Amino acid sequence: MKIEQIYTGCLAQGAYYIQSGNEVAIIDPLREVQPYIEKAEENGAKIKYVFETHFHADFVSGHIDLAKKTGAQIVYGPTTMPMGFEALVATDGQEFKVGDITIRAIHTPGHTMESTCYLLMDESGKEQAIFTGDTLFIGDVGRPDLAQKVIEDLTQDKLASHLFDSLRDKIMTLPDDIIVYPAHGAGSACGKNMSKETSDTLGHQKETNYALRADMTREEFMKELLTGLTPPPAYFPKNVLMNIQGYDSIDAVLNKGTQALSPEAFEAAANETGAAVLDTRSPQTFAAGFIPNSINIGIDGSFAPWVGTLIPDIRQEILLITDEGRAEEVVTRLARVGYDNAIGYLSGGVEAWKASGKELDHVESIDVIEFKNRFEAEEGKILDVRRKSEYDSEHIIEAENIPLDYINQNMAEVDKDQKYFVHCAGGYRSMVFISILKARGFDNLIDVQGGFGAIKKSGLFNVTDYVCPTTLL
Repeated sequence: MKIEQIYTGCLAQGAYYIQSGNEVAIIDPLREVQPYIEKAEENGAKIKYVFETHFHADFVSGHIDLAKKTGAQIVYGPTTMPMGFEALVATDGQEFKVGDITIRAIHTPGHTMESTCYLLMDESGKEQAIFTGDTLFIGDVGRPDLAQKVIEDLTQDKLASHLFDSLRDKIMTLPDDIIVYPAHGAGSACGKNMSKETSDTLGHQKETNYALRADMTREEFMKELLTGLTPPPAYFPKNVLMNIQGYDSIDAVLNKGTQALSPEAFEAAANETGAAVLDTRSPQTFAAGFIPNSINIGIDGSFAPWVGTLIPDIRQEILLITDEGRAEEVVTRLARVGYDNAIGYLSGGVEAWKASGKELDHVESIDVIEFKNRFEAEEGKILDVRRKSEYDSEHIIEAENIPLDYINQNMAEVDKDQKYFVHCAGGYRSMVFISILKARGFDNLIDVQGGFGAIKKSGLFNVTDYVCPTTLL
């Protein structure tokens, strides 16, 4: 028997490859399915099942393409939701054979109503591992406020109450030595305070996870679970619908998005289509020179979730500026969160644009020492664009907080005529923030390199006393 966790840092997501004999099960696959197919072929095996723990909100699963390409059967837990593809709806307790091992579906409503964990039993019938999806994380449990965006008569209180029962009646009764394999770790918006660890024993989770305290009442559980939640990213309900109804093949999406465009063709496409121009280079490279009105969301960060958070329309056409050789990677990562309408990338990048005589813009970016000197000498304000929980935990005393997460709603709070020094935690989000506002005519924004980390280390600014955050959302 082989269990492999395939962890994707950008989404803080864990998919699973399970093999026994010459049969394979995949749990919660990502949109690009070829790596799973190749892994099975290399091991002389065939993918038999694609198990889905629930209708995912934070990414588009690869279940449909994987089933079409391999003949594998898609399996969901109990649900009455009409799906746009063929799938087996398992009953609670139904068992599936994969080679010599058995996988049992355990219906655990709470994160969503169809949420299902999969209990793996080895060749001798011993319970070895449980794949908990978004029901149980390491250090946390799944937030119960997402499914209510899709099913009207659900509330977060109803779902939280279901989750209390699922954890205590279905999961906490299992042996302490089984391994918990969740769908997400720290950095995902599907929970509010997950550990950086991506697996653990159930026994250790019973000792350390706040939501699994044996003496916890339903009311205490619901209060602790619901405290600290913030509105989920706007793309979440749209991804849920794609996972339920279906989507275009990843192959078609890649073919469309990886068209190489000359500077002239790129400019014409931008003018004719109204496409968003997305520059995926690093923040400081972007600052030094970029195509006017382009938005910077660097590929070497939490790229896909930020695209989903900041580009409101999942159907938006997108033109790409990428580092050399990374266009396919960018299109793939867009597709992971349902942005399937990339229509091409700038061949030769910004250097080709510049060589063709076309205009470039730039962002002023300064180090902490210059920030200190200019803040004292000039009329300017400090904007902290980290999440509210980060700001509340510790911040420069003079700073205002306008989180990047809600820039589309809070843009009116920024005065076009006021000079601002903008920082985040490390320099990634501040450049995203500035690029979005600069594309809308805000020209008085200065980036602080290194963000709050560099600011605090310098000792040049007065900061508030540290308060341990109760939520990472």
